[in-house]
Amino acid sequence: MKTSQEYRESLYKMKHNLFINGEKVGRKDPRMDGVIKTISQTLDRVNEPEFKDLLSVKSHITGETVNRFTHIHQSVDDLLKKQEMTRRICRYTGGCIFRCMGIDAMNALSIITHRAETMTGKPYHQRWLEYLKFWQKNDIIATCAQTDVKGDRSLRPHQQADPDLYVHVVEHRDDGIVVRGAKNHITAAAVAEEIIVTPTRFLTSEEDQYAVSFAIPGDWDNVYLVTRASNMRPRDHTPCPSADLGDVENFIIFDDTFIPNDRVFLGGYEGEHQFGGWLALLFALYHRHSYTGCKPATTDIIMGYSALVTEYNGVEDKKHVQSKLADLISIAELVNAAGIASAYKATKDESGTMIPDPVFCNVGRKHAGKNYYHELETLADLAGGLPATLPYEKDFFNEITGPFLQKYIKRKEDVSAENVYKLFRTLSDTLCSGIGGVVAVAGIHGGGSPVMEDIAILKQYDIDERKKIAKYLSGISDD
Repeated sequence: MKTSQEYRESLYKMKHNLFINGEKVGRKDPRMDGVIKTISQTLDRVNEPEFKDLLSVKSHITGETVNRFTHIHQSVDDLLKKQEMTRRICRYTGGCIFRCMGIDAMNALSIITHRAETMTGKPYHQRWLEYLKFWQKNDIIATCAQTDVKGDRSLRPHQQADPDLYVHVVEHRDDGIVVRGAKNHITAAAVAEEIIVTPTRFLTSEEDQYAVSFAIPGDWDNVYLVTRASNMRPRDHTPCPSADLGDVENFIIFDDTFIPNDRVFLGGYEGEHQFGGWLALLFALYHRHSYTGCKPATTDIIMGYSALVTEYNGVEDKKHVQSKLADLISIAELVNAAGIASAYKATKDESGTMIPDPVFCNVGRKHAGKNYYHELETLADLAGGLPATLPYEKDFFNEITGPFLQKYIKRKEDVSAENVYKLFRTLSDTLCSGIGGVVAVAGIHGGGSPVMEDIAILKQYDIDERKKIAKYLSGISDD
């Protein structure tokens, strides 16, 4: 399997097609370091005892040992271990691990390419299998570009004044396709070796050209990544693991981009709109199952901060504090339980891939998103106002002001002033920084906005059966 150094070297060789604040840059730009360090955790921890059984697995295609972030789920145990792996490793990265998008897209494609090949005769699944072998052998770091820019939300793709507002095929060639359009809100694309493109919604018969899916290297010709980088504020005196982390979000532009046939998994041909919709739905489903691992980890972190700051303040045993901690525990474990239930209630597709239960996946993700700002509110309540007013590091360690600040920041006698400062500095980054704001919005909208979870839940849940219960208990006859 790949090392983090090999991953870096792979990125640094890529062509410069990132644009940050008007500047064209490469992956060696220091603003990429936070996400690169985060992703490296999935490579560097492979042989650690805590992760060896979680991060390593045998490929069902080649029999070789591969990173689980490149594995196609073949059993309930695979789904459970993916969820557990995600929760554990996200505790070390302070939140997102940035590799779920790729593996979630690949699992969805394993099913849809199989269906599409069976129903159309086009070799979509054979192409995908060859790509999977390449993907696993090279331990590929990938992202999924699903969300289109969408234009007028009241109109369908084919009704837009500008057809490019959804990525679509503009030309079919004997050797491939040409696509045009843009994808937005694409996490970690700037540091991905491969970008996997999928449709964003269900499509109608007028929208076959939008039923397109393919994979390309991140520096592919006629692909431009407009990148927003967010990193923790620099530290001079209090280095810590959370300060090394970051986030990159991307607007990906496809400018008449040629995709060769061997990388096309849906080609936007007549009658293929149904596969586009199924693929959109399945990627979202797998990604929401991943969220039942990462979101409990995020709550674990907020819970830890909340417990530690109340301990330092000397109020950890107060009833209102204990109630708030119990609330955080309930959020984390209910989301985690939904993921476990979705794995145990999973079904095996004809392709051999396990599909987690959609109701439990979406309920878990909805519960996590609905509560994220509530969790931040809890942390802010328990921490007090100091995260927003904390003096700068250089003042805290200044020869004149430092001794005063160290004297007056003290809480409990057995907790050093420096440790109090370190904790509140981390709380300030979490609650009051630019990246803190990015993560908060992502907590609600990442993996799909809450309304999409409502739609998925309502479509999959048997409400008519509940009406029958109401009729029976009320003595109402269908006659």
